[in-house]
Amino acid sequence: MKKFVLPLLILFMSGLYIFCIPENPTPLKVTFKLIPMVLIIIYAFQFCNTKAKPTQWIILSGLFICMLGDGLIAGSFIFGLAAFLVGHLFYLFGFIRVWKFSKPRFAMFILILGYSFLISNELVNAIAENGNSKLVIPVIAYVIVISLMAWSAIMTGNKWAIGGSILFVLSDSILSWNMFVSNVPQSSLLIMSTYYTAQFLIAHSLGSLLNNSSK
Repeated sequence: MKKFVLPLLILFMSGLYIFCIPENPTPLKVTFKLIPMVLIIIYAFQFCNTKAKPTQWIILSGLFICMLGDGLIAGSFIFGLAAFLVGHLFYLFGFIRVWKFSKPRFAMFILILGYSFLISNELVNAIAENGNSKLVIPVIAYVIVISLMAWSAIMTGNKWAIGGSILFVLSDSILSWNMFVSNVPQSSLLIMSTYYTAQFLIAHSLGSLLNNSSK
């Protein structure tokens, strides 16, 4: 039963933030937004014992940097975006270290590339129309990095990493579409529920990601 206590606490605090915490005051909102991520990092840390591998520490660092992004984005979209981009780079490098080549998984690059092109095209057009052209390059860079992150997770063959990365892409797709293209019904619920689930799955992947690997 003890092993379920922390996941249940993560679920409870995530639900509390999503459904109960008001938009204002902002410090209260940000504090409760960060609590589930702190718990997720603690959960991930359980898999990093005294003989933890570098890959585990790399991905754990990615979780921490994404948590910083959660706080920064409340004050500055660009700073928050930059933090998440760096976090995805850590995930990308971590997943690449345990890459397991497979032709079917390798071919998923085509689907990811197609999706990335379609959504980035819509975002860039919307951003340009709204007169925010300075955001075009950062957004394109972010789409490229998160797409590579998702592909690298798929190439690990680990179901938890794959599920987490795909949900992360979905969460950010909803967020960016809602922000730049058009309103998405229940956007906050969809964004945060997929986001917390994505981070939890990536954290959980540390328990099996390195099976039969010394990296």
